[in-house]
Amino acid sequence: MGDRVKSRQSPPKANGHRFHGDPDRFHLLAEFIGERFGNSVEYVADVAGGQGMLARELRKRLNYRVEVVDPRGWTLKGVESRAVPYLAQDAAYYDLVIGLHPDQALREVVHSALGTATVIVPCCNFWRNDQRLGRDALAESIAQWFDQNQVRYERVEFAFRGPQNLGFVTAPPGTD
Repeated sequence: MGDRVKSRQSPPKANGHRFHGDPDRFHLLAEFIGERFGNSVEYVADVAGGQGMLARELRKRLNYRVEVVDPRGWTLKGVESRAVPYLAQDAAYYDLVIGLHPDQALREVVHSALGTATVIVPCCNFWRNDQRLGRDALAESIAQWFDQNQVRYERVEFAFRGPQNLGFVTAPPGTD
Protein backbone atom coordinates (compact mmCIF):
# COMPACT_ATOMS: atom_id res chain seq x y z
CA MET A 1 0.00 0.00 0.00
CA GLY A 2 1.29 3.40 -0.90
CA ASP A 3 1.32 6.39 1.36
CA ARG A 4 -1.35 8.98 0.88
CA VAL A 5 -0.08 12.35 -0.18
CA LYS A 6 -2.10 15.36 0.86
CA SER A 7 -2.48 18.16 -1.61
CA ARG A 8 -0.35 21.14 -0.80
CA GLN A 9 -3.00 23.39 -2.28
CA SER A 10 -5.12 25.30 0.17
CA PRO A 11 -8.87 25.49 -0.39
CA PRO A 12 -9.90 28.48 -2.54
CA LYS A 13 -10.76 31.77 -0.87
CA ALA A 14 -13.87 33.94 -1.06
CA ASN A 15 -13.73 37.34 0.61
CA GLY A 16 -10.56 36.29 2.43
CA HIS A 17 -12.11 33.05 3.82
CA ARG A 18 -11.19 29.51 2.74
CA PHE A 19 -13.91 27.22 1.38
CA HIS A 20 -14.11 23.82 -0.25
CA GLY A 21 -15.70 23.88 -3.69
CA ASP A 22 -16.15 26.84 -5.98
CA PRO A 23 -15.86 30.04 -3.92
CA ASP A 24 -17.85 31.88 -6.62
CA ARG A 25 -20.97 29.88 -5.75
CA PHE A 26 -22.01 32.32 -3.04
CA HIS A 27 -22.20 35.50 -5.10
CA LEU A 28 -23.43 33.65 -8.21
CA LEU A 29 -26.30 32.05 -6.30
CA ALA A 30 -27.08 35.38 -4.61
CA GLU A 31 -27.30 37.03 -8.05
CA PHE A 32 -29.60 34.27 -9.30
CA ILE A 33 -31.85 34.60 -6.25
CA GLY A 34 -31.99 38.37 -6.64
CA GLU A 35 -32.96 38.07 -10.30
CA ARG A 36 -35.53 35.35 -9.62
CA PHE A 37 -37.16 36.66 -6.44
CA GLY A 38 -36.30 40.37 -6.36
CA ASN A 39 -38.01 42.04 -3.44
CA SER A 40 -40.80 39.44 -3.24
CA VAL A 41 -38.95 37.87 -0.31
CA GLU A 42 -37.68 39.36 2.92
CA TYR A 43 -37.01 36.55 5.42
CA VAL A 44 -34.65 33.81 4.22
CA ALA A 45 -33.27 30.63 5.80
CA ASP A 46 -29.81 29.55 4.65
CA VAL A 47 -29.97 25.91 5.78
CA ALA A 48 -26.67 24.23 6.63
CA GLY A 49 -25.09 27.50 5.57
CA GLY A 50 -21.81 26.90 7.37
CA GLN A 51 -19.91 30.13 7.89
CA GLY A 52 -22.68 32.19 6.32
CA MET A 53 -21.06 33.50 3.14
CA LEU A 54 -24.29 33.10 1.15
CA ALA A 55 -26.25 34.79 3.94
CA ARG A 56 -23.75 37.65 3.95
CA GLU A 57 -24.04 38.05 0.15
CA LEU A 58 -27.84 38.04 0.25
CA ARG A 59 -27.94 40.61 3.05
CA LYS A 60 -25.33 42.86 1.46
CA ARG A 61 -26.56 42.70 -2.14
CA LEU A 62 -30.32 42.35 -1.66
CA ASN A 63 -31.00 43.56 1.87
CA TYR A 64 -32.73 40.27 2.73
CA ARG A 65 -33.03 39.28 6.38
CA VAL A 66 -31.12 36.01 6.29
CA GLU A 67 -30.42 33.59 9.08
CA VAL A 68 -28.12 30.60 8.85
CA VAL A 69 -29.76 27.54 10.39
CA ASP A 70 -26.92 25.12 11.04
CA PRO A 71 -26.30 23.05 14.18
CA ARG A 72 -22.53 23.42 13.77
CA GLY A 73 -22.65 27.10 14.77
CA TRP A 74 -19.67 28.15 12.63
CA THR A 75 -20.91 31.48 11.30
CA LEU A 76 -18.74 34.49 10.70
CA LYS A 77 -19.07 37.50 12.93
CA GLY A 78 -22.13 39.59 12.06
CA VAL A 79 -24.08 36.77 10.38
CA GLU A 80 -27.40 35.97 12.04
CA SER A 81 -27.67 32.32 12.91
CA ARG A 82 -29.38 29.62 14.93
CA ALA A 83 -27.22 26.66 15.94
CA VAL A 84 -30.04 24.09 15.66
CA PRO A 85 -31.02 21.43 13.14
CA TYR A 86 -33.39 22.74 10.48
CA LEU A 87 -36.90 21.25 10.39
CA ALA A 88 -39.34 21.57 7.49
CA GLN A 89 -42.05 22.66 9.94
CA ASP A 90 -40.07 25.91 10.36
CA ALA A 91 -40.45 26.78 6.66
CA ALA A 92 -43.66 28.75 7.25
CA TYR A 93 -41.63 31.43 9.04
CA TYR A 94 -39.56 32.17 5.92
CA ASP A 95 -40.35 33.59 2.49
CA LEU A 96 -37.54 31.50 0.99
CA VAL A 97 -35.60 28.47 2.19
CA ILE A 98 -32.19 27.86 0.60
CA GLY A 99 -30.25 24.63 0.76
CA LEU A 100 -26.91 25.15 -0.98
CA HIS A 101 -25.30 21.75 -0.40
CA PRO A 102 -27.42 21.14 2.73
CA ASP A 103 -25.93 17.71 3.56
CA GLN A 104 -28.04 15.92 6.20
CA ALA A 105 -30.70 18.65 6.04
CA LEU A 106 -31.52 17.83 2.39
CA ARG A 107 -34.76 15.96 3.14
CA GLU A 108 -36.02 18.73 5.43
CA VAL A 109 -35.20 21.42 2.84
CA VAL A 110 -36.98 19.48 0.09
CA HIS A 111 -40.01 18.96 2.33
CA SER A 112 -40.06 22.72 2.95
CA ALA A 113 -41.18 23.11 -0.66
CA LEU A 114 -44.64 22.00 0.47
CA GLY A 115 -45.12 25.33 2.23
CA THR A 116 -42.67 27.92 0.93
CA ALA A 117 -40.43 28.74 -2.02
CA THR A 118 -37.10 26.93 -2.01
CA VAL A 119 -33.78 26.93 -3.82
CA ILE A 120 -32.09 23.56 -3.44
CA VAL A 121 -28.67 22.48 -4.67
CA PRO A 122 -28.09 18.95 -3.35
CA CYS A 123 -24.55 17.68 -3.00
CA CYS A 124 -24.70 14.37 -1.22
CA ASN A 125 -27.02 11.42 -1.11
CA PHE A 126 -28.81 12.24 2.11
CA TRP A 127 -32.08 11.77 0.24
CA ARG A 128 -32.31 7.97 0.23
CA ASN A 129 -30.88 5.58 2.78
CA ASP A 130 -31.57 2.47 0.72
CA GLN A 131 -29.67 3.38 -2.45
CA ARG A 132 -26.53 5.28 -3.37
CA LEU A 133 -27.41 7.98 -5.92
CA GLY A 134 -25.14 10.04 -8.14
CA ARG A 135 -25.87 13.66 -9.00
CA ASP A 136 -28.35 13.03 -11.83
CA ALA A 137 -30.13 10.10 -10.13
CA LEU A 138 -30.44 12.17 -6.95
CA ALA A 139 -31.97 15.05 -8.89
CA GLU A 140 -34.39 12.66 -10.62
CA SER A 141 -35.47 11.13 -7.31
CA ILE A 142 -36.12 14.58 -5.81
CA ALA A 143 -38.04 15.63 -8.95
CA GLN A 144 -40.23 12.52 -8.62
CA TRP A 145 -41.01 13.50 -5.02
CA PHE A 146 -41.97 17.00 -6.18
CA ASP A 147 -44.24 15.51 -8.87
CA GLN A 148 -45.91 13.17 -6.35
CA ASN A 149 -46.56 16.11 -4.01
CA GLN A 150 -47.70 18.62 -6.67
CA VAL A 151 -44.79 20.97 -6.01
CA ARG A 152 -44.06 23.24 -8.99
CA TYR A 153 -40.35 23.24 -9.71
CA GLU A 154 -37.74 24.14 -12.25
CA ARG A 155 -34.44 22.32 -12.66
CA VAL A 156 -31.54 24.73 -12.85
CA GLU A 157 -27.88 24.27 -13.67
CA PHE A 158 -26.30 27.08 -11.69
CA ALA A 159 -23.45 29.18 -13.09
CA PHE A 160 -20.79 28.04 -10.61
CA ARG A 161 -18.41 25.15 -11.28
CA GLY A 162 -19.85 21.67 -10.77
CA PRO A 163 -20.38 18.86 -10.57
CA GLN A 164 -22.66 19.82 -7.66
CA ASN A 165 -24.32 22.74 -9.45
CA LEU A 166 -27.61 21.11 -10.48
CA GLY A 167 -30.58 22.15 -8.40
CA PHE A 168 -34.19 23.21 -8.12
CA VAL A 169 -36.24 26.32 -7.62
CA THR A 170 -39.70 25.57 -6.27
CA ALA A 171 -43.02 27.19 -5.59
CA PRO A 172 -45.33 25.52 -3.06
CA PRO A 173 -48.55 23.79 -4.16
CA GLY A 174 -51.46 26.14 -4.74
CA THR A 175 -49.39 29.16 -5.82
CA ASP A 176 -49.54 30.73 -9.25
